[in-house]
Amino acid sequence: MAVEFLSENFLLQSETARRLYHEHARKMPIYDYHCHLPAEQIADDVNFDNLTQIWLYGDHYKWRAMRTNGVAERYCTGGASDWEKFEKWAQTVPQTLRNPLYHWTHLELKAHFGITDLLNPDSAEKIYRKTADMLKSPEFSARSIMRKMNVAVVCTTEDPLDDLQYHKKIAAEDFEIKVHTAYRPDKALGAEDPETLNQWLDKLEQAADTQVKDLDTFIEALWARHDYFHRNGCRLSDYGIEKPFAADYTDREIARIFDKIRSGTRPEPEELLKYKSAMMEKMALMDADTGWVMQLHIGAQRNNNTRMFQKLGPDTGFDSIADPPIADSLARFLDRLDAKNKLPKTILYNLNPRDNELMATMIGNFQDGSVPGKIQYGSAWWFLDQKQGIEAQINALSNLGLLSRFVGMLTDSRSFLSYPRHEYFRRILCNILGDDVEKGLIPADMSLLAETVENICFNNAKNYFDMELD
Repeated sequence: MAVEFLSENFLLQSETARRLYHEHARKMPIYDYHCHLPAEQIADDVNFDNLTQIWLYGDHYKWRAMRTNGVAERYCTGGASDWEKFEKWAQTVPQTLRNPLYHWTHLELKAHFGITDLLNPDSAEKIYRKTADMLKSPEFSARSIMRKMNVAVVCTTEDPLDDLQYHKKIAAEDFEIKVHTAYRPDKALGAEDPETLNQWLDKLEQAADTQVKDLDTFIEALWARHDYFHRNGCRLSDYGIEKPFAADYTDREIARIFDKIRSGTRPEPEELLKYKSAMMEKMALMDADTGWVMQLHIGAQRNNNTRMFQKLGPDTGFDSIADPPIADSLARFLDRLDAKNKLPKTILYNLNPRDNELMATMIGNFQDGSVPGKIQYGSAWWFLDQKQGIEAQINALSNLGLLSRFVGMLTDSRSFLSYPRHEYFRRILCNILGDDVEKGLIPADMSLLAETVENICFNNAKNYFDMELD
């Protein structure tokens, strides 16, 4: 017997799964500890004119699918009208069957707008007009959407140079949903392009009010920005790296390499690795000394299409999964910090599914009993953020660690409509547990199961991150 698509029991294939989701997971608030929402839009409590603006602007997932469907660039990032862009997306959606975009699209239409019609060329205009009228109302402002989705905490992602003016504005208005930031100092590592790094360092001088003339003053400037973020509520760092860096080095070597960079000279490959290794360690020590959580997003091979990178810049849909070996360098990096008793709470994310079990075992090497789940295997990320990827991450963590201590899902999104990704994850989680109960693999102890689900959905994150909620 066929199961209706997107029914109340979507993805819930047993009675136990349905009970766990509807009675427990569904009611839990959202702790979205990693996203890319523009803080300015939250601060200004913006309304969007139409679905294109809230859905397609900045969404490289959708652009990637549209290009694959034969849609010209002017309808993705170019000058086509909002309606023309949406029309092309509506033509693309039916072609995304079995891609998570198909599920996300229809979950978002249902959760936010009560629309259960499938999006396709025939329904496009009706859906576009209906949602445009709704989006312009106060009930669909940025903050109202967050309230409706039962969001408790959001952590945006900012460069150390950011003045956090919008976070300050939000905090001053005492918005009931806490909006924090995560510190993303990736640009400090970019020594392979001395010109761009030096431009960033010149701006760092101004932001930190410190002349960056050598390695010591560079570290002082980074500390100044780290402290500024801390004073403004930040308790997380975030690094997007293709692979971990853990080469041996001396401070004298790094000082010489930094002088070389500051003079505009590109380091040799061995020097580049030493520099990145040193900077990763020094910045991780800052996190440890201030009690922050360190997030490592490992495994993206970025900006593969040179022509489109030169035309559009980064984060436009031309990245893919990298495949460098990571076990040795990741272990050395974490061990180097642990040996100094300076390993912060850490969340490890992999993009290559090959590394699932690697990550799930790596975290066990550095648990020290000080904090439940101190070292976390992060949720399925980016290209893995789909049903199979989420299931694989949950299974690897379950088999090799403690799923019960997992801090759960995040949106990793630039759109205010993406909160149903938490619903998607929760349904999958409940289905996995429910299936195990039905097969007799775990006991039908609803008290234990309910506690586990509620903790993974919200409570574990609340207890893990040292951020203000009230």
